[in-house]
Amino acid sequence: MKLEQRDKQAKMASASANSEEELTIPRAAINKMIKEILPSMRVANDARELVVNCCTEFIHLISSEANEICHRSDKKTINPEHVMQALESLGFGSCISEVKEALKECKTAALQRRKANSRLENLGIPEEELLRQQQELFAKAKQQQAELAQQEWLQMQQVQLAAASKAGSSQDEEEDDDI
Repeated sequence: MKLEQRDKQAKMASASANSEEELTIPRAAINKMIKEILPSMRVANDARELVVNCCTEFIHLISSEANEICHRSDKKTINPEHVMQALESLGFGSCISEVKEALKECKTAALQRRKANSRLENLGIPEEELLRQQQELFAKAKQQQAELAQQEWLQMQQVQLAAASKAGSSQDEEEDDDI
């Protein structure tokens, strides 16, 4: 029975993939949500696949309806209001309060991200000054690198000089031995 279902699902998936490239929710996200909601339950792979398909279909349905509402109101961008109207018109009006709460949380998170990004702006230092400081730091780093390279070169020269003088002194000893 399970094999028949898997074959049927595979054929359906293949047919839909051929007809149009279908995007789905990442399975890892669905698995995480299932574990959070049902921590002590085991969920079969076909059930997980069904949840993914249902979520994908739900998103397509809502986005298509929101797109229609957006188009009817002569807008080019789907706004949260269009999504809420789509939920209402499709009979999911009872979800709107939760959607509004999720939207509020998203806006708060986005605001916090923007605040974190603007910390540099809040330093009160003009961009020109920051650029000058950055160039100064680069110049110092370049100077330090050049000094380090010069020290390494001098050490190499000393090693070569010592090796040459040692080779020269051993050659002198050999000449003395020949005499």
